[in-house]
Amino acid sequence: MNAIEIKNLTKKFKDVTVLSNITIDFEKGKIHGLIGRNGSGKTMLMKCICGIVPYKIGEIRVDDKIIGKDIDIPKNVGVIIETPGFLPNYSGFNNLKFLAKISGKIGNAEIKNAIKSVGLNPDDKKHVGKYSLGMRQRLGLAQAIMENPDILILDEPMNGLDKDGVQDMRQYLLDLKSQGKTILIASHSAEDIDVLCDTVCEMEKGKLKKIR
Repeated sequence: MNAIEIKNLTKKFKDVTVLSNITIDFEKGKIHGLIGRNGSGKTMLMKCICGIVPYKIGEIRVDDKIIGKDIDIPKNVGVIIETPGFLPNYSGFNNLKFLAKISGKIGNAEIKNAIKSVGLNPDDKKHVGKYSLGMRQRLGLAQAIMENPDILILDEPMNGLDKDGVQDMRQYLLDLKSQGKTILIASHSAEDIDVLCDTVCEMEKGKLKKIR
């Protein structure tokens, strides 16, 4: 069974092709890696899968729903794309509580559990504006997993983490995989990709090829 299916996806901005005829399936319950240089198209592909950027050519199915046709934004997907944006004058917990109110799916207990699971203290009153980059990345992952989605799309989730933080995050992602989650991760770290990923695809100039 596939969590994500992409057929003949092409994305252009005026005369510039940023994604070129991409066809790929991502199987459920596995960690799938995306590698490639900055500007190769990795982040744009993730944005299209999430419904953040619309497309006209090709088809993206997430849980058998066509993005942009059956649904605009896929349900049951947690996302970190680029540096997570939070309200700087609120605590981590209050930021996630504010976001959770939008969907109304979870309460305080689930939010606190998500924050604890990524190694942060849900009772810490420190404003997010005073967080380190690594702490913001952890909070971003807590946001992505707090509603217990089946699919995670993570763009450079290790950014700003120290060595111990990277080890913690790797183990956490492997634990999520063992729970049956499907994870699509973009990383510049060859070690992250080797340790975590069941499949690996490389992006170059908007084109995708499977290398493992």
